[in-house]
Amino acid sequence: MEKNNMELEQLVSMLPFLARLTGGFASVTDFSGRRICMVDANGQEVGELAGQVCELAREAAQAGRPLAGLSRIVDRAGDWAFPIGNYILTCSNDERVKKEHKLRASLERALPMIARVAGGEAVLFNEKGERLFVYNAEGTERIQYKGKTSQQARQAIEAFEPEVGKSFSISGAMAVRIPITENFGLGFNNEKSTRQQQKLYEEVKRLQQTRFTFDDIIGETEAIVKAKHMAKFVADGFSSILLYGETGTGKEMFAQSIHNASERCCRPFVALNCGALPASLIESNLFGYEEGAFTGAKKGGSTGVFEQANGGTIFLDEISEMEISLQTKLLRVLQEREVVRIGGGKPIKVDVRVIASTNKEINYLISEGKFREDLFYRLNVIQIKVPPLRERVEDIALLASHFVQQYNKTFGKFIEDIAIETMKILQSHHWPGNIRELQNCIEYAMNMVKHEEKILSPKHLPAYLRSGAGGAKESVVVEIQTGGNNLNEALRETERAVIKRTLEVEKYKKVKVAQVLGISTTTLWRKIAEYGLEKEAE
Repeated sequence: MEKNNMELEQLVSMLPFLARLTGGFASVTDFSGRRICMVDANGQEVGELAGQVCELAREAAQAGRPLAGLSRIVDRAGDWAFPIGNYILTCSNDERVKKEHKLRASLERALPMIARVAGGEAVLFNEKGERLFVYNAEGTERIQYKGKTSQQARQAIEAFEPEVGKSFSISGAMAVRIPITENFGLGFNNEKSTRQQQKLYEEVKRLQQTRFTFDDIIGETEAIVKAKHMAKFVADGFSSILLYGETGTGKEMFAQSIHNASERCCRPFVALNCGALPASLIESNLFGYEEGAFTGAKKGGSTGVFEQANGGTIFLDEISEMEISLQTKLLRVLQEREVVRIGGGKPIKVDVRVIASTNKEINYLISEGKFREDLFYRLNVIQIKVPPLRERVEDIALLASHFVQQYNKTFGKFIEDIAIETMKILQSHHWPGNIRELQNCIEYAMNMVKHEEKILSPKHLPAYLRSGAGGAKESVVVEIQTGGNNLNEALRETERAVIKRTLEVEKYKKVKVAQVLGISTTTLWRKIAEYGLEKEAE
């Protein structure tokens, strides 16, 4: 009897340690499963349960081996029973599981707040990675996403390590999955803040497109000073402006400078190249479209550049390339100050200033029926002529030096001056591609410079400049029929002959031809089609 009492006393003394270790109740029972002594996780005796039968303890006594089972007190908790001598030692993790339940309930209540702070979704998931609760950044439960499984969340639980990686909700967003217990974890992402950052980035990117001011327009000749003075004078007005100038003269730089000098400088500046897109795309870009307006129209529709530029400035580059049918619609927008999206019927009021540009003589296009006269007068309220580089030879030295300094920084070179012979070559060239061609030539030359060289020499220049009248720039003779050609026709014939000859010399390599002529490949292709040179360019 004493032996039994000593055995019982030893088992009872173990109960507080066992209860704390398992995080629940610990008890000693007899072979019938009746509890002799029971303590909780704090080591305190639980008298009210003494004398009650523990079924798992009775089953372990009958089986003569340890058994495990589910708790009948707390959901998802476990019970264990160990036969020791004449008694059965039992324990559970009820209290620890209760705390888990409380923690989980607390996290469920906190999910909306976590989602708002994180700037995205907040998720509670189980050991399988299944989403139990999901809230968005506004604190609203997203019931439709419950039950979906995340492999990354499951891996976090299995490894019991936080998992940080890309969110699958939106490109660029990050997600964190944190295991809280072996049974559940917390996850959140920053999808909303990422969207806001992306929107801000696009806004900054758009604003960066208007980086030019009048200070960036380099030149001291009378022609360029006069153009700048006129543009500054009318910058704060509302009237439409038409910029005349050859390709590469810097018409968009003038447009941006006018915008930045106006009261609209903090509002959008949206540019659309009317010669770079087919008519169907230009129309949808100009006026926008409603959902389902045509095959491929994106869900929710799209705003056009007039809506995007509302309150600011819209720059219509190469307006002379716009098809006559679109000119009619554009005229209506300028007159009514409202747009109607493709597939829509509701007029949308817009407040925009229109700046257009052309490298063609629009009066000639009007006489050919290719441009509406009423649209011309609507756009040509203020006319500014941007002079070609050949009319401002004195500015070539300033521009060349500016580009040299610019590419010194870009390429890590140390050119301090331009040789007199080099400058003579630059100033004697005709520059059909204007400032853009000059910039391309300086960029080429700076690529040819060695790091130890300090002077830009003729040897660094492109071959066609060094060869004078040779190469692609050799003289082109065009016969002009007296009495049969006006000035515009003569210029067109000359331009066609120059393009044809350059194609031949450069073996019809379009990128090279465009670079030599100082025009974009888009403009080159358009001119090839315009002058019927497609077969020769094939």
